[in-house]
Amino acid sequence: MAKKDPTDLTVEEKLKALYQLQTTLSGIDEKRALRGELPLEVQDLEDEIAGLTTRIEKIQHEIDQFDRAVSQKKNEIAEAQASLKRYQAQLETVSNNREYDTLSKEIEFQELEIELCNKKIREGQQKMQERMQDLHKAEGLKADREKGLVEKRSELEDIMAETREEEERLKEKAIELEKKIEPRLLQSFKRIRNGARNGLGIVYVQRDACGGCFNKIPPQRQLDIKMHKKIIPCEYCGRILIDPELAGVKIETPAAEEKPKRKRSIRKKKSEDAE
Repeated sequence: MAKKDPTDLTVEEKLKALYQLQTTLSGIDEKRALRGELPLEVQDLEDEIAGLTTRIEKIQHEIDQFDRAVSQKKNEIAEAQASLKRYQAQLETVSNNREYDTLSKEIEFQELEIELCNKKIREGQQKMQERMQDLHKAEGLKADREKGLVEKRSELEDIMAETREEEERLKEKAIELEKKIEPRLLQSFKRIRNGARNGLGIVYVQRDACGGCFNKIPPQRQLDIKMHKKIIPCEYCGRILIDPELAGVKIETPAAEEKPKRKRSIRKKKSEDAE
């Protein structure tokens, strides 16, 4: 038997299909709600760890630069010391004042160069020490976040394992139900559902009120809803309204309160003493 075209469905059939779809989608929402904020928490931890990894790499690069700079200054000191030793030896063999002054200036320059290099080394080592502290702090924080991530992922996986099969079944059912609903109506339903705080796009009438926003529905409008002749939205929240009976929902009518029985007053006859 060929499937009925969604546009050929009666209003009653359309409402039934919409309500079945809503029930299915609400089931999916419930499964996702079990995860709570865990997916966001996992994503936040992953982002933070990625940021810490970048920071650690940057700090390590700076430490390496300081280390290379210190090594370079140590090499420069070694060269200056070698030059100083050579100039001092030459100073003992000078034959005139001009050579003596020239060598004395070279010796003074090399001594200043050594002093300057030692200062740069101390500064570089101090900065290296500071950045090493920053590195240890960042690595400790990263290790802590990685531990938290493992725990959150494990918790999320446990929940996913419990709900995955049922959620997939509901998703497949929702896809099949959507095929039974004409595109324009489905689009309107999804728009209403996405705009609703509780994710309900179609609701049944409860106690003469909309089941979504709980505003009262006029009697004539309630009658129109029961007739199933047209799609009727709530005047206040825009949700599509459906008759509880059509939705397959049994509404319990509150028992009427018994009025207290009025006690019959017994008139007491005033007896007059005959005298």
